[in-house]
Amino acid sequence: MPVLESDGRKVWQRRDRAEQFRIWLTWLGGGVLFMVCWQFISAQTIWIFVLDAPQQAWDMARRMSNPPLSYFDRIWAPMWDTINIATLGTLIGVALATPLAFLAASNTTPSVYLIRPIALAIIVASRSINSLIWALLLVLILGPGLLAGIIAIALRSIGFIGKLLYEAIEEIDTRQVEAIRATGAAPGQVLSYGVWPQVLPAFAGISVYRWDINIREATILGLVGAGGIGVQLQASVNMLAWGQVTVIFIAILGTVVVSEWVSAKVRHAII
Repeated sequence: MPVLESDGRKVWQRRDRAEQFRIWLTWLGGGVLFMVCWQFISAQTIWIFVLDAPQQAWDMARRMSNPPLSYFDRIWAPMWDTINIATLGTLIGVALATPLAFLAASNTTPSVYLIRPIALAIIVASRSINSLIWALLLVLILGPGLLAGIIAIALRSIGFIGKLLYEAIEEIDTRQVEAIRATGAAPGQVLSYGVWPQVLPAFAGISVYRWDINIREATILGLVGAGGIGVQLQASVNMLAWGQVTVIFIAILGTVVVSEWVSAKVRHAII
């Protein structure tokens, strides 16, 4: 194995027997794990369908190759609903995640042993459940519609924004905080003038980035009845109207590209 000398030269040295055995054992363990996983997947796979997959994919591509462009007139409203779901869900998530992040950060929480673990548990719970699962549960509770999608996006955003924001809070320069505290400032003033200005760039970047992600996630929430373009997509797939599916894919792609551009411009302007 190569060893870098102080002058920058690489000198090859023979590995000792223990290190060679560890490397061999690692490769053996990886190979055994791969074979076990492959055997499990193979047992659960209907290989006759897999062998027929290229023909089916070509047939679907042929059906999708002639999209009815007039169908765009029917998907602008659902696409706008999708954007609203992502935007409102992000705003709610930001509003709830910001105080939660301050409670979860070790240098701003009122109680390290009580409040901080509760805040961290909420953040972990939010991040552990995908927005599609949140939407499925909320559709059962609230009924189908945009409200379920908005709340699902918000619940998913809380964990993402809260985690990144509380980590940014814990990485601030404590000297600025100590200087403001030394003037006799109240805790609220310390947060306003010592902590918040330092995390504001991170807060802006995280919020815009999450909105960009939510645009993508909101496009599929309609598959479980949470409104947006996903409802139209599900209806087209159920009718085997593959040309309409192509039009919907084009609309989703265009929306995602525009959201990427907007988020990049906003991050550049704020940060």
